[in-house]
Amino acid sequence: MANLALLGGPPTRTVPFPRWPEFGLLEEEALLGALRSGHWGRTTGHLNEEFERRFAAYQHAAHAVTCVNGTVALELALRAAGVGPGDEVIIPSYTFIATASAVLHLGATPVFVDIDPQTYTISPQAAERALSPRTRAVVPVHLAGTPADMDAVMALAGKAGLKTIEDAAQAHGAEWKGRRVGAIGDLGTFSFQSTKILTAGEGGAVVTNDSALAEMVWSLQNVGRVPGGEWYEHHRLGWNLRMTEFQAAVLLAQMARLDDQIARRTENAAHLDALLPEVEGIEPLAVPPQVTRHARYLYVFRYRAEAFGDVPKARFANALVAEGIPAMAGYPPLHTMPAIRESLRAGGLSLRMVSEAGPDVKKLPHTERAWTDEGIWLPQYVLLGTQDDVADIQRAIVKIARQYKELA
Repeated sequence: MANLALLGGPPTRTVPFPRWPEFGLLEEEALLGALRSGHWGRTTGHLNEEFERRFAAYQHAAHAVTCVNGTVALELALRAAGVGPGDEVIIPSYTFIATASAVLHLGATPVFVDIDPQTYTISPQAAERALSPRTRAVVPVHLAGTPADMDAVMALAGKAGLKTIEDAAQAHGAEWKGRRVGAIGDLGTFSFQSTKILTAGEGGAVVTNDSALAEMVWSLQNVGRVPGGEWYEHHRLGWNLRMTEFQAAVLLAQMARLDDQIARRTENAAHLDALLPEVEGIEPLAVPPQVTRHARYLYVFRYRAEAFGDVPKARFANALVAEGIPAMAGYPPLHTMPAIRESLRAGGLSLRMVSEAGPDVKKLPHTERAWTDEGIWLPQYVLLGTQDDVADIQRAIVKIARQYKELA
């Protein structure tokens, strides 16, 4: 029996997975068109507006406003929703730092809540327990392309009078009960960063069905101007957060590829869903029946160390990478990050965590278990190849499962 690659044996896979991003003549012609137009910024060009129209329609939204990145999109949405100093915003702790930093940049307090252990998205029960008189908004994160439980989130927001800002940075095209995410809540935010399934290297967007909120976001990202106003007419303090025409050109070309890519990832994810449970101790995350379309930005599965002789997750992930499978450990919980804790301290704010057990807890058990013990991430491009490519993932895991004692 061959040794594990981590210990010097031959890897399961030596051929690279499909290259990301996918691009070709579409993107080349779009970029050359933008270049030759001489209109490189959105103030004189038209490509941002064209992309906003097409992306809004794609996400079942009335409006979309582009901006420089997904982090800024979150801050613009929160500002438009009226979040400011003294407010609290409920967010899951298992997410990218931008979900919290956008709140902190406004002088508000992120309240970290636990996740559903079956989906790794926000726990509605923990979110409800986190409510206080200062709660202004809730931010469900559609992690890995899995829509959060939007029925429960919207019911909570309606009952408590909260604004809902969907963090859909990883969920372009994903659907909850047939509705595309982002425009289910009051506002939704997207990222077009290099790894995202719709990408221009960088960029972001805010979507909404509320015309007043859309105008506010547009004004804030365009130095306080208002639609139809004069060039030097500024109605509020805003910023120059405009996306370039080059990025819009690439995104318009990439949109032509998106549905096919989502379909390929969906088919290959279903194949992997069928293969992985054959390995004891490996469990794909649950996909609720209300999720009528999964974006598959990541493929996430749970690793049960007890089935592998209690080999730690980090050791298992390293072994998987050595076998040629690009595995990742996932996000550390935000409430543990020095940057977050120091920002709270500097702002005179308190760290608040809420689990399903109640407020003022010292741990978020499902979040911490996902990070330390369970969650293994596979990037979306591993699902863009063939079923043989996907089968290599299972073969590598089976190899480790049969020889885990070597990792002790």
